[in-house]
Amino acid sequence: FIRSVFGPVRSGDDASLRAMVEKDLPVNFRNEKGDSLIMLASYHGHLETCRVLLEAGADPNVPNDQGQAPLAGAAYKGYLDIAELLLAHGANIEGASPDGKTPLMMAAMFNRTAIVELLLARGAKAHAVDSRGMTAQSLAATMGAADTLAQLTV
Repeated sequence: FIRSVFGPVRSGDDASLRAMVEKDLPVNFRNEKGDSLIMLASYHGHLETCRVLLEAGADPNVPNDQGQAPLAGAAYKGYLDIAELLLAHGANIEGASPDGKTPLMMAAMFNRTAIVELLLARGAKAHAVDSRGMTAQSLAATMGAADTLAQLTV
């Protein structure tokens, strides 16, 4: 049963998921890799699936086994609408992975300018450092992310 739930989340089958939620599907369980339903929906870019889960009480701050949270996944992939939705439902803007990388750092590294703009506007700490002492700006420089580097240099 549990494996059958992850298929609709990965594919963005909102109707099937909504029907399961209406039958009291626990929205915060995780797969064998520790990925929550909201993590998978966020990572795969399914806005409405994310909305169904969050409105049913999914926790936007549950990290997977690697310590990655849904907001960091959305930042990495560049899903601005999902990042906005996660923040509206209480996602921790500074929620760092075990190596200290924040969602802002992920967005900066992968040249996600709209997400960098969103996170900065919402109060993300531009000068936070990861476990190696790197900031979003220095990570953008290291990754050759010219556009986000310019945003963070201003």
